Amino acid sequence: MLARIKEFLGMEAKPKEEASEQEVEKVAEEEKAKPRIGYIHLSGCTGDGMSLTENYDILAPLLTEMIDIVYGQTLVDLWEMPEMDIALVEGSVCLQDDHSMKELLEVREKAGLVVAFGSCAATGCFTRYSRGGQQANPNHESFVPIADVVKVDLAIPGCPPSPEIIAKTVVAVLNGDMDYLQPMMDLVGYTEACGCDLQTKVVNQALCIGCGTCAMSCQTRAVTMTNGRPEINEDRCIKCGICYVQCPRSWWPADRINQDLGL
Repeated sequence: MLARIKEFLGMEAKPKEEASEQEVEKVAEEEKAKPRIGYIHLSGCTGDGMSLTENYDILAPLLTEMIDIVYGQTLVDLWEMPEMDIALVEGSVCLQDDHSMKELLEVREKAGLVVAFGSCAATGCFTRYSRGGQQANPNHESFVPIADVVKVDLAIPGCPPSPEIIAKTVVAVLNGDMDYLQPMMDLVGYTEACGCDLQTKVVNQALCIGCGTCAMSCQTRAVTMTNGRPEINEDRCIKCGICYVQCPRSWWPADRINQDLGL
């Protein structure tokens, strides 16, 4: 499974030489194996992990039949981090937290696919407001998206992500569905998340169609529609980026469209 993921991401190519019978059998066994999923919690509220584990009506087939969860705080009784096909990393990383920094680097080494799981990991979300000085660790003041520290392959937005997007993303990875995953690949490294992006990058560019998707997707009700255009309540905005990501006019794959049309 790890080899398939690396091949899917273009990290390594198929060998051109003819495979031996033993190698063919080994690959066949790997094809039957369930992907090994790990869950890593850094600086966040654990809401993303709850979204993963407490929606069994939607995620039951995924969690019980399609994958093996091999690592995760509270999920697996295991201290040493194993090799994983996919690592779901929740929370931003604190640059002053040596343990978190070391764990994140180890995740990148042990996982074939690293996923920024939720808006804190993907964009920084509400941890952007942290200024340090809290009683437990007053020196913890710099929190950044994990893509600022390690290479990230996919980003799943949301505060927390919906069970549906979790299930669809994992299934798309297993099936190698590039069309579905492309927006999540594009989101990696996008750290300007804020409701104001709707104004500057959509409305001001005459792209808004007044569909209201941004307002419906906002999980803090910071976006309202007035005269067919979004308005942002800055006091409610937590900079999760979900409104901009969900906007149908924020992602326009012009290059891919031209390629498909032969232009």
